[in-house]
Amino acid sequence: MSANPKHYYTLEEYFALEKVGDARYEYWDGDIVCMSGGSLEHGRIGGNIFGELYSQLKGRQCTAFTSEIPINTPTFPPYRYPDVSVACGDITFEKVSGIDTLTNPIVIFEVLSPHTEAADRGQKLQAYRAIETLQEYVLVSQVRPHITHYVKQDNTEWNSFDISGLATTLTLNSISCTLLLQDIYDGIVFS
Repeated sequence: MSANPKHYYTLEEYFALEKVGDARYEYWDGDIVCMSGGSLEHGRIGGNIFGELYSQLKGRQCTAFTSEIPINTPTFPPYRYPDVSVACGDITFEKVSGIDTLTNPIVIFEVLSPHTEAADRGQKLQAYRAIETLQEYVLVSQVRPHITHYVKQDNTEWNSFDISGLATTLTLNSISCTLLLQDIYDGIVFS
């Protein structure tokens, strides 16, 4: 047994923390993870994606959201904070402990970072794929021009595709948008 056992946080403790200050947190089965304070590259990539989607969706029946809008994840309650999401048609929200959470995203983007990549490819992937309306889940590397694109097939199966290189294009069929990787990575210098 560990000399310093890990504290198990209740949902009530989590919601109390969520409601004070400006930081965003996610709750994972008794653990609280801060989602605020990413790198400059992380913020720029997320902003680039949001900007491109906002421009392409303007005047249509779809809306792009930033990381400020949580997504309701019933199989891993209460919700997650993706970097960018898109919902279409009748966009619906549910109040979870007084916080508006989006219930019907079509597309979700996560910009990978060293401390979130395992969760983004594991627990979050499971949580998001359980959302009935979700059609596409996109993982974006911030250390090289590389994307993993998950696409729902036949409303049941998911396939993944890797896209690499600044000259390539990400096609989001569910919302009829295309994003050039050079635009996603605009302003990013790779070592």
